[in-house]
Amino acid sequence: MSTPLILLILAIIAVVCYVVGTRHALAIAGGLSSKLHSRPGYYGAFVAICAVLPAAVVLAAWLIASPFYINSTVRGGFPEDVKARSVAEQGLAFGMVSSLARGMDVLTLEEIDRVGSNPAELRNTLGTKGVALAGDPEPYMVASAGDLNAMNKISNRVMTAVVLIVALIGAGLSYNRISHRFRARNRVERVILGALVVASSIAIITTVGIVMSMLTEAGHFFGRVPAWEFFFGTVWDPRFAAAGTTASEGQFGLIPLLLGTLYIGLVAMLVAVPVGLFSAIYMSEYASPRLRSVAKPLLEVLAGIPTIVYGFFALTTVGPFLRDLSADINGIVTGNAMNFIQAQSVLTAGFVMGIMLIPYVSSLSDDIITAVPRALRDGSLGLGATKSETIKKVVMPAALPGVVGALLMTASRAIGETMIVVLAAGVAARMQLNPFEPMTTVTVKIVSQLTGDLEFTSPQTLVAFALGITLFVITLCLNIYALFIVRKYREQYE
Repeated sequence: MSTPLILLILAIIAVVCYVVGTRHALAIAGGLSSKLHSRPGYYGAFVAICAVLPAAVVLAAWLIASPFYINSTVRGGFPEDVKARSVAEQGLAFGMVSSLARGMDVLTLEEIDRVGSNPAELRNTLGTKGVALAGDPEPYMVASAGDLNAMNKISNRVMTAVVLIVALIGAGLSYNRISHRFRARNRVERVILGALVVASSIAIITTVGIVMSMLTEAGHFFGRVPAWEFFFGTVWDPRFAAAGTTASEGQFGLIPLLLGTLYIGLVAMLVAVPVGLFSAIYMSEYASPRLRSVAKPLLEVLAGIPTIVYGFFALTTVGPFLRDLSADINGIVTGNAMNFIQAQSVLTAGFVMGIMLIPYVSSLSDDIITAVPRALRDGSLGLGATKSETIKKVVMPAALPGVVGALLMTASRAIGETMIVVLAAGVAARMQLNPFEPMTTVTVKIVSQLTGDLEFTSPQTLVAFALGITLFVITLCLNIYALFIVRKYREQYE
């Protein structure tokens, strides 16, 4: 029985248990819910939870543990010469076995008997079923694939039986506990509270997991490349090495990438913040309701455009336009029609990224400014202040903490952008302050270092995790500084 079908059966059991538990509680109370400690629905919910929750836990544990046990057992049945191979070669062999198992699972008994132990015939037959194999399987692989299918089928049947039995036992025990004084509401609310705690902990656990994984791999990188060479190096030359080769490890200077990231992000913020903030002030304070209902959705359409589209826009329109414009200006001033703005440059990437970030600044700031109490505006206007003075002296200080948060989110979005930088700023790691020349960012190099035929344990690949943890620390510092600014201005305003 498949997992979705088991979940469907558990959902049906939960509904039945809820109805049966509710009716049983009312029957005990003689139809008067006032005689019960909790509302009848809580008793039904208690029975449903006791039936489904333990069964779901068993199902999840089985789905996690069973593949490990089955895979290790199948690997243990490999011939001794296969076990003596490297871990990578054993992984390739098990991958072939898994492909064979998936293919043999859809073959009929007649087809299995026909192909027998002929590897070429088996490969051709599986090809007609849409299962592609990298090569002809060896006899032990066919036998292991059969064992894998058999063990999976047995595990699935036992899992189904165990899950259903646990559900029925839970339903029966909880059904018998229903009485006048049974505190069903307390039990149900305790389970709901636990679910809320688990849900709220997911973000924290995920963040800790991401940081720990990056720290682990970054530690391996710094074990091979000194940290001071990475953080203070001014040359980025990783010298890519193909898998299995012994090429030089190269130079991994962070400074060019960090400078490019901050430079392009700064240009993007210079474009996005004034336009987005001023448009938010206009829509929240000056625009009529009819104009606001039309302008704000149109502005937020920009947030739904994929970043790759912005990248193509920068590559085919903005970049060539700025290049040709610089050539025309240079021709008028010096008589030499040579462009001084490259099609791929910091200016191109920052300008297009700023356009992309405008709806983030505008929408968030608009909601924050609109949330400022109307009484503050009326009090300022009643004291004789003009509308512009009210916005500058009252509304904006009140909305400042939220606006700072919006700008921080925008800065984080700018720092993490990749596709626009690849197409509009290039991939050259350079140290220069000319906004008309190409540069690159940390995120672009993270992608490039994890792409290609590289050993995952090589410095050329592990440096991506060092770059990732560096971005994390930068973002954390931005958050801490933003909190400091918010608290400072909030105290002054209060």
